[in-house]
Amino acid sequence: MSRIKSIAPLAALTLSLVLSACASYSGIHTEGVKLEANALGAKDIKAEWPQSDWWLSLNDETLNHLIDDALRGNPGLKEADARLQKAKAIAGVIDSARYPQVNANLSSTRERFSENGTTPPPYAGTTQSINDLSLNASWELDFFGRNGEAVQAALGELRATEAEHQAARIMLSADVAQHYFALARLQQQLQIAEQQNQQRGKLLELEQSRVQAGIDAPGDLEPLKSGVAENRRDSAALDEQIAQARHAIAALLGRGPDATNELHAALPPVNQVALPQELPIELLGRRADIVAARWRVESNLHGMESTKALFYPNINLRGFAGFSSIGFGDFLDAGSRQPGLGIAITLPIFDADRLRNQYRGVTAQTDGAIASYNKALVNAFRDVADQLSTLQSLEKQLQRQHAALASAEESHTLAQQRYSAGITGALPVLNAEANLLSQQRGLVDLQARWIDSRVKLIHALGGGFTETHSTQHTSNETSKTGANHG
Repeated sequence: MSRIKSIAPLAALTLSLVLSACASYSGIHTEGVKLEANALGAKDIKAEWPQSDWWLSLNDETLNHLIDDALRGNPGLKEADARLQKAKAIAGVIDSARYPQVNANLSSTRERFSENGTTPPPYAGTTQSINDLSLNASWELDFFGRNGEAVQAALGELRATEAEHQAARIMLSADVAQHYFALARLQQQLQIAEQQNQQRGKLLELEQSRVQAGIDAPGDLEPLKSGVAENRRDSAALDEQIAQARHAIAALLGRGPDATNELHAALPPVNQVALPQELPIELLGRRADIVAARWRVESNLHGMESTKALFYPNINLRGFAGFSSIGFGDFLDAGSRQPGLGIAITLPIFDADRLRNQYRGVTAQTDGAIASYNKALVNAFRDVADQLSTLQSLEKQLQRQHAALASAEESHTLAQQRYSAGITGALPVLNAEANLLSQQRGLVDLQARWIDSRVKLIHALGGGFTETHSTQHTSNETSKTGANHG
């Protein structure tokens, strides 16, 4: 008894020295701070725009079918599907580490035992079968939460991947709409060029008759001939751009270039849109890229906690039961039983700062995730502000463009009347026609810019994305960590 009492202080001293020498994460912490939306000057308002399937509000069946086809067949979206499935699988693998693992083992080896080795008679010098049948079980007791935090980190990464998948869908629908309306602009410009070509052809015929009658000089025909040639050149250039726009849409659909050869697009009517008067936090908080960035921060924070647990003792239980024998005769006899139960405790003491550097790396990764979230939030506010400003400006420009077009139409009509009456030559008509064409093209360009900015604003406001967790991430998911919406 006295001997035990004399050993106890020595054991306590030894234990305290060991623990004091253990690896430590002290002094390592994150530096990043997540931005809050209010700090950027935003106000929390209620907003219902945009809605999911936002393109339906444009009342264009052709566009509806194109977006539906793209969401089904786009190769990039299928790639995002694969990334999501991979993230689900990884989360499942990490989750399985929290539970007991059981496996069975059966082996049989035919071997000759050396006569001069360690095997005693009667087996020395004979050839025998070494047989083993066992059922092994192990369980890592997660006292310090390493596996639990790893699961939460994996779930955060999975949710970030889910949000990125939705961001890809929203981006794809916006891309299809933007290319569709770009095609509509080009096709309307081609219609204007064809109308101008018809008008110039008629004007050229009329001028030829005037030259033959001796009213005008032959040199007056040259500007008209030059104008017809230029107009045909412009039409050919528009045909090229239209073909490329169709090819781009076909690629978004996941089809060959010829799939959209007969596609005809139309610009929607310009109308006053009920635009938010303030930057809407609710909608920006629903932007898929911001949601993904926020979940990635959460994932990294849990990853830090999981890595921190590596500094604490790791406790594993192990048990096995089975049979082991030389030869098959006694293989399953009671005497060949081989059960066992054990516990293993490991504690890092000295590892040349391996764990500290590992924890420092995870901490830096978390700082990077926070910085990425802040960057996404700032860029989102800028994106929304830019599109709101552009739309408001375009609505004013469109009003003035309509007035300019009406004036150009009146001037062109007057010039044609004066030419038909023989008061002026063809040049004033050409000048008036050039101005009219410029105003018509300007109107089409403004209309196309207006719908393009509207689509961009819808995308900037999240495209109707609403975060859900309808997917069962793992078969045994634990409580979820609430996300801090910025």
